[in-house]
Amino acid sequence: MENDPVAARLGAVYPELPPGERAIVRVLLDDYPFAALGSLRALAERAGVSPPTASRLFDRLGYGGFADFQAAVRDGARDRSRLHEFVTRTPGPGTRTLGTGTPDASTPVVAAPGAERGAAKAGGEGAVSALERAAEDLRAGLEGTLAALSEPLLDAAATVLAEARSVWALGGPLSELAAEYLIRQLASLRPGAHRVPDSAAARARTVLELGGSDVVVAYDFRRYSPAAARFAAAARARGARLVLVTDAWESPLAAQAEVLIRLPREAAGPIAPLAHEIAVTELLLVATAARLAPAQRLADLDALTQTL
Repeated sequence: MENDPVAARLGAVYPELPPGERAIVRVLLDDYPFAALGSLRALAERAGVSPPTASRLFDRLGYGGFADFQAAVRDGARDRSRLHEFVTRTPGPGTRTLGTGTPDASTPVVAAPGAERGAAKAGGEGAVSALERAAEDLRAGLEGTLAALSEPLLDAAATVLAEARSVWALGGPLSELAAEYLIRQLASLRPGAHRVPDSAAARARTVLELGGSDVVVAYDFRRYSPAAARFAAAARARGARLVLVTDAWESPLAAQAEVLIRLPREAAGPIAPLAHEIAVTELLLVATAARLAPAQRLADLDALTQTL
């Protein structure tokens, strides 16, 4: 999808759009290109807006209506999953793929899908392997992530985490790993740090005890987690505060967040970039620790660990 001009245009204008049109863009990008290929009414219903709101988006983008937008999508539509894009990128000039052609000492080697990971370039200044491209993507994504975290934003999030009576963290199918990491580390710094339980019954008991001095930290990225949204909404209804870590498109929970951390979340090859979420989590932990002075707690915890 990253090379599709229509998707790129949607992403570029997203921050400037009013909320209703943002909702349309989130639906389109979440299921691109398929969400664009139905009726205007169906698209509007999925986004929870009216058809006229959806029509205004396509007018704003410079299309002659929804049909014109669909034609542009069809023209560029391909199978653009992350994995597909990663393994089908055209090698640069002077490269060959393992398993194709005859080896030549002057030609750099790029590992094909399924080839041994140890394969490397045999030479050539301009040739870039698939792994090098992934590393560059990861590096650029991390730089963008760190640039998005201003000191006032980190201060606000850390203050909430340090002062809360209890902190509860959750995420989606992959980002729950970042939530787990946050809680494991935060529990060493302060009491009352918990991961949101998995079952509906246990979540209900948790929500029942929440109030205005408690905090929920949600990691929510496309495709956004309905379960995380339900829990966070229920917690907010009980008065709990919400710290949200999300992507550039913004989780549906964004409007309810007291502290909103938006990450670029660029892909590193064929995988979702969990490294970005972990990097943000570590910065949050460092900033929170500075407000807690946890040295004695850490010493006591270490001593107890040695005896158990």
